[in-house]
Amino acid sequence: MLTEQRRRQILNVLKRDGRAVAGELARLWNVSEDTIRRDMRDMASAGLLKRVHGGALPVAAPLPELSVRRGLATEEKQRLAAAAVRLIAPGQVVFFDGGTTTAEIVRQIPRDMALTVITHAPTIAAELECHGDVEVILVGGRIYKHSMVAVGPTALAAIDRLRPDVFFLGATAVHPMEGLTTGDFEEAAIKRRLLERSLATYCPVTLDKLDSVSPFGIASLSELTGLIVASETAPEVLDGYRAAGAALILA
Repeated sequence: MLTEQRRRQILNVLKRDGRAVAGELARLWNVSEDTIRRDMRDMASAGLLKRVHGGALPVAAPLPELSVRRGLATEEKQRLAAAAVRLIAPGQVVFFDGGTTTAEIVRQIPRDMALTVITHAPTIAAELECHGDVEVILVGGRIYKHSMVAVGPTALAAIDRLRPDVFFLGATAVHPMEGLTTGDFEEAAIKRRLLERSLATYCPVTLDKLDSVSPFGIASLSELTGLIVASETAPEVLDGYRAAGAALILA
């Protein structure tokens, strides 16, 4: 098998199985394990996969700009949001991460529900303009424009003084082995701190983000209170997440 053919097959295995084990592929294709590892190293350098001990995992597709993401998978996001809203009780303090799925949750909050909402995303705060019974607290800092959220030491210092009842966390990629990941180092630090400070943390995730990995880790699946996923997710995929310690909420 030629090098390019072998590397295409590695990508096919990643797409089919959600991981590729170097030793297994070496035996299957009758080549040395060093050859497979070299392929994976070169492919990782090209951004085609993520190297891990013993093999490789799929990488998350680059996220389009926030304005584009608002129009993607809208029906699925609405179902995830409806399931998320049912987890909120009147009078709670709820922190919303940035992102289009969390924005949909905010839109579905009943207008007569009294809450305190905290966010580091100006776009999330703006969604609550007409919710008269919701007190809105906006955490400041340097704005990471790709997600339109505040990051950096100012934001972290403010978060250290908070103790939300519920945190709705956004992730760019979710994988049974690697957990929740995202594409920016400072944004990952904010998400980790919020998870530590919150009494309950839920992550709504669309199908396109499952079984992929971004560069910066947030948390393992077992650290979440619940992972909210679409009910049409394949049963074998759901089984993998349950085995990794995820408490699944189907929407």
